[in-house]
Amino acid sequence: MQVSFACTEHNLKSRSEDRLCGLRTAPPPGVKPREGAGSRPAPQGHAHMKETIGRHSSMKYRNLGKSGLRVSCLGLGTWVTFGSQISDEMAENLMTIAYENGVNLFDTAEVYASGRAEITLGNIIKKKGWSSVTLLSDTCRAETERGLSRKHIIEGLRGSLSRLQLDYVDIVFANRNDVNSPMEEVVRAMTFVINQGMAMYWGTSRWSGMEIMEAYSVARQFNLIPPVCEQAEYHYFQREKVEVQLPELYHKIGVGAMTWSPLACGLITGKYSDGVPECSRAAMKGYQWLKERVHSEDGRRQLAKIKELHLLANRLGCTAAQLAIAWCLRSEGVSSVLLGVSNADQLLENLGALRVLSQMTPQTVSEIDALLGNKPHAKKESRA
Repeated sequence: MQVSFACTEHNLKSRSEDRLCGLRTAPPPGVKPREGAGSRPAPQGHAHMKETIGRHSSMKYRNLGKSGLRVSCLGLGTWVTFGSQISDEMAENLMTIAYENGVNLFDTAEVYASGRAEITLGNIIKKKGWSSVTLLSDTCRAETERGLSRKHIIEGLRGSLSRLQLDYVDIVFANRNDVNSPMEEVVRAMTFVINQGMAMYWGTSRWSGMEIMEAYSVARQFNLIPPVCEQAEYHYFQREKVEVQLPELYHKIGVGAMTWSPLACGLITGKYSDGVPECSRAAMKGYQWLKERVHSEDGRRQLAKIKELHLLANRLGCTAAQLAIAWCLRSEGVSSVLLGVSNADQLLENLGALRVLSQMTPQTVSEIDALLGNKPHAKKESRA
């Protein structure tokens, strides 16, 4: 079971305040606006989302979908490093830096380092005294244990809670994989773990828009609890789902988006422009697919576009990674973007994307769209 968790804003309120910082309406004629109010361009797509900013950090907080759960717009993922590539000391250092910079969202899974990532995170949380966490439940277990059966969901969550040394978490996510479990069984199991106090909300991971709507319909039909968020891959070269499907679901049923891989496994940083470095992820065992992607025809075209995007980032006074992350955050309905880092410098650089968010003006976004040439468009329904 994949799990992601976050210290909720309730436990961070000594470091944050509910202060609106999104788009503001123009003042009445003759009324001079307060200094700083509306003086900076706001990120696109969030006029409808209430956003708060930290009192002692520049972190922004958004509701997870249209639920009442507040999460930092940047989260820390552990899928590559915790429990395997980095030491426990480095893991603690990264979580501390993230937390001190306002991050309250952390992601892990039982399959990450065969469960060691969860144990590492649980030990850090206990040591630091961070009590409330958000848990995302994914069903990527052994081949014979895959799926979203009631047994798998409940036992998997109990196992994750044990390794994390927690009594409950705020949200549990279900990864549907390629297993067709009955939708009613999935929704009833998720409702059960919430009613039992093991989780407060539930969401989906890698589900299609049709599956999410089915889960919502089943929940409404049987008076069960519907999902509040979808976890989806999102970056320059993976746009259709987050930019077309999920905004519609956000407005219709309140399902938000928590996105991952904003740098496309490091491709967007430019590290693969001159080949595959020995210390890179693409050179690691088990990542042959990434190496093949870099050397593919599509990969070469993407690298050419990335070079142009680096020039744009230089002109804006930021790094390519910061521009890519800010670009993800500007998208409508995106509650949080999960980051994957292996050292403190990478983490601090990525957190700097918040400073670039105000530069995601319509002009800048249009320029990026022109460079990418892959902006998706909503398909108009054909009418008889």
